[in-house]
Amino acid sequence: MKLLIASDIHGSAYYCRKMLEAYEKEGAQRMLLLGDILYHGPRNDLPKEYAPKEVIRMLNEKKNEIYAIRGNCEAEVDQMVLQFPVLADYMVLFAGERAIYATHGHVYNENHLPPMKPGDVLLHGHTHVLRAEEKDGLLILNPGSTSIPKEGNPPTYATLEDGRFQIRTFDGDLIKEVQL
Repeated sequence: MKLLIASDIHGSAYYCRKMLEAYEKEGAQRMLLLGDILYHGPRNDLPKEYAPKEVIRMLNEKKNEIYAIRGNCEAEVDQMVLQFPVLADYMVLFAGERAIYATHGHVYNENHLPPMKPGDVLLHGHTHVLRAEEKDGLLILNPGSTSIPKEGNPPTYATLEDGRFQIRTFDGDLIKEVQL
């Protein structure tokens, strides 16, 4: 199964559309959203085409294809309007022998690890900085931000298929790739 992984949409209808176009183009079967779906947060400027109600509509149309993790900008009221669960703090997936601990990153991150064994994968968003690298026996993955990238990164998403994690721009350019 091919997963499209995205984080930090922050209510941008423009980038939500781009993400859904990438989802279709990639031929992914499911989306994993790593939090901060609707609200931009007090530390961020408004993203391009900030329209949370439009994001709600677009994502609800894909409700049976979305797995979501709660970010630091999610609230219980978001669950009232989104038709898929968004309040889980983490999700554990497996790719071959590797456990993938998927979370937003504001609670668990490389400086405050959840229970993990050497060889496991920490997959998170929150920082708005894309990443795919080994550190202290763990693989740290971050798809970057769809709408408010930081540190000079472009807006990005990732895919995971057959143990291959790829980070791409919305133009389809491959930025980083790692085999799990």
